[in-house]
Amino acid sequence: MRHFYDVVVVGTGIAGLSAAIMLKEHGLNAVVLTKEDSADKTATNYAQGGIIAWEETDSADLLEADILRAGCGYNSVEAVKLLANKGPELVFDFLINKIGISFTRTLAGTLDYTEEAAHSKRRILHYSDHTGDTIQMALIDYAQKINLPILKGFTTIDLITNNHRSRDTQELYRPCEVMGLYALNNQQRHVETFFAHRVILATGGLGELYQHTTNPASATGDGMSMAYRAGASIINGQFVQFHPTSLFHRDIKRFLISESLRGEGARLINHNGKHFMHSYSELGDLAPRDVVARGIYEEMGKSGMEFMMLDIASHYKGERPIPERFSKVYSTCLKGGIDITKEPIPVVPAAHYFCGGIKVDLFGKSTLENLYAIGETSCTGLHGANRLASTSLLEGLMWAKQAADHIALNFSEIKQKRFDNIPDWEPPEYLEEFDPLLFHQDWKLIKLTMWNYAGIVRNKKGLERANADLNYHTHRIFKFYKSAKLNRQIIELRNGVVNASIIVNAAMRHKKSIGCHYVES
Repeated sequence: MRHFYDVVVVGTGIAGLSAAIMLKEHGLNAVVLTKEDSADKTATNYAQGGIIAWEETDSADLLEADILRAGCGYNSVEAVKLLANKGPELVFDFLINKIGISFTRTLAGTLDYTEEAAHSKRRILHYSDHTGDTIQMALIDYAQKINLPILKGFTTIDLITNNHRSRDTQELYRPCEVMGLYALNNQQRHVETFFAHRVILATGGLGELYQHTTNPASATGDGMSMAYRAGASIINGQFVQFHPTSLFHRDIKRFLISESLRGEGARLINHNGKHFMHSYSELGDLAPRDVVARGIYEEMGKSGMEFMMLDIASHYKGERPIPERFSKVYSTCLKGGIDITKEPIPVVPAAHYFCGGIKVDLFGKSTLENLYAIGETSCTGLHGANRLASTSLLEGLMWAKQAADHIALNFSEIKQKRFDNIPDWEPPEYLEEFDPLLFHQDWKLIKLTMWNYAGIVRNKKGLERANADLNYHTHRIFKFYKSAKLNRQIIELRNGVVNASIIVNAAMRHKKSIGCHYVES
């Protein structure tokens, strides 16, 4: 089956849906694809803390300085300036005034700005600790209101480029252009062709590559792997940010304990009840994420314990009661037998955010013609070596607008004849069904390799071991892919092992510690 659109957007988080909404309102024929069976299964939905927004006593210069400080000066100064100057007001223009989100207010009725680590001001708007899912559902509702098509259950396989797919041999001698993509219809188990004049990848992160992560299970880095295989530039692959505080619990996985708890007074303690973060930074519990994650990791190593503790009960300084201010954290922990109003929360660092990705410019344009990338799958350079808290949702929103506006203002069509020369998906001749246990085993090997050797603390020997192991896994998985009956699991596995190798190779090339890339000497 063949589909034709002006723009295909892959991903239904804040970046993808915002861009698609803006494109449709520009009058373009846009469609959104997600491999999930529901549009709300995204990393955006998992976000608790909040989003940086305009605040009258704040300034672009101050925000810029905080982002650069957290990113160790490794940031793209142009990207930081763009977000600092235009991003905070966009929250009001788009999310509040257009989409209709009502962020939490104080008892006096004013917007309730909270603080997070490494920010010099309270500039973060939130909806209790349900910020992400509130934004997610509001965007879905708005998309439905304007009849934006969202196709669920489509797993993207590969980008279509003129150089690699066209029957016209002359395309080999032209610059590489993206002309759409192939996607597996998960339910019907056949591949469909989506032609488009522009493609936007907004596929999120890759935390699923690690043993401990705050990301959804779908975070396998599909967009980056597809772009890499098509020839797009990938940068800053060494910078995987670990969130210091994910819930450590036998039965509850992937649950983030928001940094805003520490912004409202929570303190990290060891199993003897002693605070320890001032030993690692003068900023204590509000040090940048990479510093706090390493502090917890080192304390775990010293004590031989699998987790540390976060105490909000003894130090909370918020206006509203803890169960109201942090309702999601409170209710989730309570289900696990932990009352955060009376006892500390067991926490462990976990893979949280990928600061690298598909290299893009200020408009989200990649190095391949017609291909844009926004949100976590892209690398705008905004975050540098380490992301400042609550910049991720704003970056997704900011570059959604940049990309949508740029596409609309510069839109041109690819000639139909060139599409006619692109064949449909060709399956391998030998098809075989594989035991799901093999997928589980391969994923387990990737996750342990990345956690042990390319995680919070790295060293030369460990990275060399990871590289050797991944080379072996890659060969086997690609052979497996070429003979397998196509399904979502094998597509994600191929993407996962490609992305793991990108991270490890980037880490091996960068021998000095900076930000969330920490190398033992």
